[in-house]
Amino acid sequence: MNDAFIRLEQVHYHYPDAPAEALRGVDLEIARGSFVAVLGHNGSGKSTLAKHLNAILLPTAGRVLVNGRDTADEDGLLELRRTVGMVFQNPDNQMVANVVEDDVAFAPENLGVPPAEIRRRVDAALEQVGMYAFRLHAPHMLSGGQKQRVAIAGVIAMEPQCIVLDEPTAMLDPAGRREVLAAMEKLRRTGITIVLITHHMDEVVDADRLIVMSQGRILADGKPPQVFSQVEELKAHALSVPATTELLYRLNHRGFSLPLGALSVDACADAIAAALGRGSRDTAR
Repeated sequence: MNDAFIRLEQVHYHYPDAPAEALRGVDLEIARGSFVAVLGHNGSGKSTLAKHLNAILLPTAGRVLVNGRDTADEDGLLELRRTVGMVFQNPDNQMVANVVEDDVAFAPENLGVPPAEIRRRVDAALEQVGMYAFRLHAPHMLSGGQKQRVAIAGVIAMEPQCIVLDEPTAMLDPAGRREVLAAMEKLRRTGITIVLITHHMDEVVDADRLIVMSQGRILADGKPPQVFSQVEELKAHALSVPATTELLYRLNHRGFSLPLGALSVDACADAIAAALGRGSRDTAR
């Protein structure tokens, strides 16, 4: 994961008629095979950033390179879309067929993949997201989480090197979110590059890297424990932190000295238990 698979160089983007730029000089490198989460409130620029990664949007200024190729190069657009697949917020907008397996086959068919290879890819993709048993179902009869898993399978069937998921759980109930997150975890184990755009804190704690955006700029960039430890700076930009970090932060203001990077519930509980244990032993002495 040493090579920069995706590189953004001083990327600016201004929507027509918008009062301000959506992206303001973003410099960013994404390593091949990494799981990168991008977090930010509405209007932070995170979804605009996502749409630059496979040329849905092109920079107003600056450039985006994928595998060393400029996304503004029209001759390379088809190859770019094969390389970087997109999964969007509303799975209904990505459904194009009346049967699940036909929907997953749609993109490979349009890429000219031979029928036997399409069959293999469709079956493998549906197995990977746990939807093979539903291959002959009608997409409109599925739950939101199932639809989103089918949408992810449709991207997997293109065999991209990177998948960008733009708030894929935003419209789902808790059960649907769990289904999609489990599918993403399986994807991660394959070594594919994953870029997750989200506003859910609990979806980013296990990422290799967390990027926090605010007002079109990168506010913080690092491993999740490192980023979420910057509680004061995040709060200054009206951004929250995971509930575990918030608890540790408040306890520290009551005289404790707890690690703010203990993000999981178990790690948080262990940190508090250890602190209480030391306190009781100190008192006993």
